[in-house]
Amino acid sequence: MSASCFDREDETFIVLVNDEEQYSIWPHWKAVPAGWRAIDGVKGDKPTVLAFVERTWTDMRPKSLRDWMAQQEGSPSASAGGNQTPAEATAD
Repeated sequence: MSASCFDREDETFIVLVNDEEQYSIWPHWKAVPAGWRAIDGVKGDKPTVLAFVERTWTDMRPKSLRDWMAQQEGSPSASAGGNQTPAEATAD
């Protein structure tokens, strides 16, 4: 059984980010999947790109959740107990 290209220590990787500001490492030779974009200037062996991701992606929450939480902190209804998660708000 052959190893996945993600498991190879001699592979060259790039770092991808999506609109939710979630990060992934990706083999440099594979096409970038839809919904993702490559970070310019970040390319190297696995430890190098993982170190970049660890330094950069410090908040694992998706951007939409961070934005929603920030909005709730500033809204008058936040202190009145009228909070809904994004999923609850779209269910109405």
